[in-house]
Amino acid sequence: MSTIEQNPSLEALTAELERLRSEVEQIKANQPDDKLSMVVMSGDLDRLLAAFIIATGAAAMFEEVVMFFTFWATPALRDPKKNPPKKDLLSKMFGWMLPKGAGKLKLSRMHMAGMGTGMMKGLMRKKGVLSLEQLMKQAADSGVRIYVCQMSMDLMGMTLDEMIDYPDMKPAGVAKFLAEAGTSKSTLFI
Repeated sequence: MSTIEQNPSLEALTAELERLRSEVEQIKANQPDDKLSMVVMSGDLDRLLAAFIIATGAAAMFEEVVMFFTFWATPALRDPKKNPPKKDLLSKMFGWMLPKGAGKLKLSRMHMAGMGTGMMKGLMRKKGVLSLEQLMKQAADSGVRIYVCQMSMDLMGMTLDEMIDYPDMKPAGVAKFLAEAGTSKSTLFI
């Protein structure tokens, strides 16, 4: 039996109330932020469309949305109009092999030598679905933050100088993503 049940004195009730207040404050302090954190690893058009549709939708629901681009998703952020700085041979090869920007991405399935991707883009236009480039702009306008994995850029020979102009895009490491995800209500991997 607790002290209150045995002797419900005012002092005991006050002490119990203070203990409960302290617990409630601790619970409040440990609650996650109103934030969505998302790892974007795929460089496929359909998966990136899904990532940005979720990000823009979440921007209307959450206070913050953070996207962490890594590995094969990183080339989608390259700006085809920008000339990258001088690169070594291996970095040049990655530059030639990887898509340069969102407009050059392929579907994960049914690409069919470009026919499937072209059909999908045509159908999206016909149905009034935003293109990936338009979704990226909408995400920027909605305050979605993008972190680009520094290690992925280093491995593929990319720099921020060749990326799209996005208002809140910064290089980061896995520790930054884990810090963001650790305080988020929701975390996704695409």
